[in-house]
Amino acid sequence: MNGIVSLLKKFFGYTTFRPLQAEVIQRVLDKKDSLVLMPTGGGKSICYQLPAIYLPGTAIVVSPLIALMKDQVEGLIANGIPAAALNSMLPEEERQRIRQHCMQGKIKLLYVSPEKIASELDWLLSRMEISLIAIDEAHCVSHWGHDFRPEYTQLSILKKRFPDVPMIALTATADKVTRADILEQLQLKDPEIFISSFGRPNLSLTVHRGLNKKDKITAMVNFIRNHRGESGIVYCMKRSDTESIAEAFRGFNIKAIAYHAGLNPKDRETAQNEFINDRVDVVCATVAFGMGIDKSNVRWVIHYNMPGSIENYYQEIGRAGRDGLKSDTLLFYSLGDMILLRRFAEESGQNEVNLEKLNRMQRYCETDVCRRRILLNYFGEESEKDCGNCDVCKNPPQRFDGSVLVQKALSGILRTNEKVGMHMLIEILRGSGKADIMKLGYHNLKTYGAGADLPYKVWREYLYQMLHLGYIEIDYANDRTLKATPLGKKVLFGEVTAQLATYTEPEAFQKTEKKKRTKKEGEEKTRKAKAKPVRLIASGTQDEILMNALRQLRKGIAERENMPAYIIFSDASLADMVEKKPLTLDEFREVKGVGEAKLEKFGNVFIALIQFTLKVPENKN
Repeated sequence: MNGIVSLLKKFFGYTTFRPLQAEVIQRVLDKKDSLVLMPTGGGKSICYQLPAIYLPGTAIVVSPLIALMKDQVEGLIANGIPAAALNSMLPEEERQRIRQHCMQGKIKLLYVSPEKIASELDWLLSRMEISLIAIDEAHCVSHWGHDFRPEYTQLSILKKRFPDVPMIALTATADKVTRADILEQLQLKDPEIFISSFGRPNLSLTVHRGLNKKDKITAMVNFIRNHRGESGIVYCMKRSDTESIAEAFRGFNIKAIAYHAGLNPKDRETAQNEFINDRVDVVCATVAFGMGIDKSNVRWVIHYNMPGSIENYYQEIGRAGRDGLKSDTLLFYSLGDMILLRRFAEESGQNEVNLEKLNRMQRYCETDVCRRRILLNYFGEESEKDCGNCDVCKNPPQRFDGSVLVQKALSGILRTNEKVGMHMLIEILRGSGKADIMKLGYHNLKTYGAGADLPYKVWREYLYQMLHLGYIEIDYANDRTLKATPLGKKVLFGEVTAQLATYTEPEAFQKTEKKKRTKKEGEEKTRKAKAKPVRLIASGTQDEILMNALRQLRKGIAERENMPAYIIFSDASLADMVEKKPLTLDEFREVKGVGEAKLEKFGNVFIALIQFTLKVPENKN
């Protein structure tokens, strides 16, 4: 493997492999098939890109999206590796040129969409020396996968036509049934399955429950202001939400843009390019966004709505922190999302499986157990200790005897003959004077106003806990009314006690300032925040000044080269420059992510900036 390690440094700027990469690469070099499960940002691409460089011939990489292929090819070329993509967007003259180069052995990696495989099989692929075949986003092969693509089911023809060429299938998310289906669909020969850790310890995990739209906007604005100048994605279930949220953000001078399938192709491409090239900080998008980019400097992901499965959730949060640096995720969970997603699942062709996956996602959101342990367990990986980097671990709930609260809620449910939903029950408990309460006579109930001492959102939180703990349940088939469970009735009649977690204000609403401001001062701060753009301001330390200077240099080079800034150097590479402060080319060569091509092209200019920022004489180099 010595030759492989030298290529790793030469082209990618690293001296050691991540877990399982060396084993997977050796499997490819031995011309044997593999299924590789690695989390987003775990280094899947190296597993086929490095052997493609090492082996004679051209590697065929099947990839689902044109934008994803474009991103991968740009990154490879920037590292000095000849690569190309065949897709329908290219002029025929360009496609012919690429085909010629492939047959002449001038291309090391050829990216092809699954739709193009059939049309290129007989003429082009049969005339090439193929070193290996990689199926990226392999979960798309499976009917059980969350992004099933019918075109992927035709890929078994590749193994039939090229039985001696090693095939590697790669995905970030696949449960046991999906893995088995991938192996069957692709007809892999005696494959070895490699499963890397799904831990992603650099990602923080936070869930907020039951907030309305206004509160969500407030929480998101506060969250984004804690990530000034950093890129992030807000995932939404509805197209209209992507547009309204982006507009709301712009009202707070947060640079945001909407992306969804209802936009015309030109507007979608513009939105994606604005985000990729750091001209906007935030993209508000439906869940299809992100598969087509390899943007390594996404620092946070927000889910405005709950995803329909843990697979979807895990893949989407994985678009943050691909470079391994600290990144944050925030998920909003509400009963309304749950109801809508349940309806989608029930109407799907695989309703039993999808309902079970939805229930697992719901339990993730409602639990007071370490969230990372739940994710790891879902993908078959056990952990003996809590992660310390999720909201549950950071704020372990204090518990109290909530039996009286449960009894009030259950009394209200039973006295209405179990015919009310959560909203109506809270209105009864708080003694609302709304017309529908009066019309139905609920103001005459003994429990009317019994919970007036608690705000609406606090009651909502405690009812969610009662639901999660099994004291009440929702009858989805009967207009989503609340029912008392046998366990709940034991609490009602004093046979058992109910331990509830004490309600605390979500972190997003807590004051971050050390001193409380008066209302007037707060209003003045809001006015100024709206009047001025949000800027990334260095606090004055030498390292922060240097990092900002490096980012500005990278941005300028990216604009001149007409490519995304993260392809020039990742945030992780810039952070390593700040730590090592290289002042010579030999020292710059030791920075993570600096291969020979980037050393030659960018080394001197970055060194000059570091020297200038540190006020070091330039003749040292």
